[in-house]
Amino acid sequence: MKIIKLKEDITSEIANSFKNSIAIDTEATGLQIPERDKLSLIQICDEKENVYIIQPNKKTYKAPNLVSVLENDKILKIGHFLRFDKNALEFFLKCKMKPIFCSKIASRLCRTYSSEHGLKNLVQEFCGKKIDKKYGSSDWNKDLDDLSDNQLQYASNDVIYLHKIKQELTKMLSRENRMDLFKKCMSFLETRVELDQKGFKEDIFHH
Repeated sequence: MKIIKLKEDITSEIANSFKNSIAIDTEATGLQIPERDKLSLIQICDEKENVYIIQPNKKTYKAPNLVSVLENDKILKIGHFLRFDKNALEFFLKCKMKPIFCSKIASRLCRTYSSEHGLKNLVQEFCGKKIDKKYGSSDWNKDLDDLSDNQLQYASNDVIYLHKIKQELTKMLSRENRMDLFKKCMSFLETRVELDQKGFKEDIFHH
């Protein structure tokens, strides 16, 4: 794994290097986006396990090269709990991220033998690795160069295993005949994010 730190945007060369899929995650100042908190970091892992950690410009959030990748319908965006990341990226970068694969939703649909659907659990089951999540509660708004090696490793762990996890979950979804249901969930995620942004955080289908 190679970690590349970038400020404001990826280069056009990096954008053009992505072919079929990327794994993506974000860090923020908190979980209340867009009401209170801000997007702090964007992590991307390509198919060759290069990890790009991007610190956006907090004043403008302009990143045209990154946006071109997020909106490229030929590049699959793989994430875990994409409801949050899609919300943050689309709100701050003013884009529409598609197509998408959320490993948390996939896990809930096909790993019905387990009640544990966190990234840590999926990494352990499908990759045989144990990841440390204790650095999740960090000040991600510090300058990128001031983040510790442990923080950078934590941020990288959130994307480095997602391609492998996606492969395994895809097999399980197909085996259990739940791929069509999963695709419908991905389509509805567009609406779920729009509801979040308009303040409807609760389950509107609840009795």
